Amino acid sequence: MTAQLRGNKEYYDTLSAINCPSNLSGRVTAETELTSGGKFEANNPKTIGKEAFSKNNEATGYNIVVDTKGTLLWGDDANANQPHLIITSEQASKEYLDYLTKRHISWIAVGEKHIDLKRAMEILADEFDVERLSIVGGGHINGGMLEAGLVDEISLVIGPGVDGRGGETAVFDGMNKNSKPISLKVKDVKTYDDGAIWLRYLIEK
Repeated sequence: MTAQLRGNKEYYDTLSAINCPSNLSGRVTAETELTSGGKFEANNPKTIGKEAFSKNNEATGYNIVVDTKGTLLWGDDANANQPHLIITSEQASKEYLDYLTKRHISWIAVGEKHIDLKRAMEILADEFDVERLSIVGGGHINGGMLEAGLVDEISLVIGPGVDGRGGETAVFDGMNKNSKPISLKVKDVKTYDDGAIWLRYLIEK
């Protein structure tokens, strides 16, 4: 639906302007836009069961994907300019993490049952030199990162059109029902000739 609206080009222009060397997306977005489909089936379901990481590729920026149980299939990233880096929970199978390593894909396993996003960001900074990234996933990963206090700025491109389909994920979704509203402060507003609007907000701490 988004691709059919005017303002789609501006989205990529604004993403470039923000100048984040690394992007982070959730499993659903990655499965839709970054992979060719299919699911990994482990012959041995033994999980890694502990916090660990493996740096299998050196890069100035990564395509980071949050995949809690480790299910997505990937190609070989040996010669990739912006290789993938997969974040899973400790419930991911050791076999899947070995699969990533053989494909020169770095990974982080953190969080006993669910991914510990804060700890994952610490490992990204300390071990992979990722100091700045853009979150380009769907509502659930956006909401998870926001609720964890890991978002400094919200960049929103509004295209001149309406998507009125029911059941669609919001920009931020899946947050705790008891969460309080998060206040924003306007940083910048820009309009485009095709009717798109780029809004930038800072999170009020």
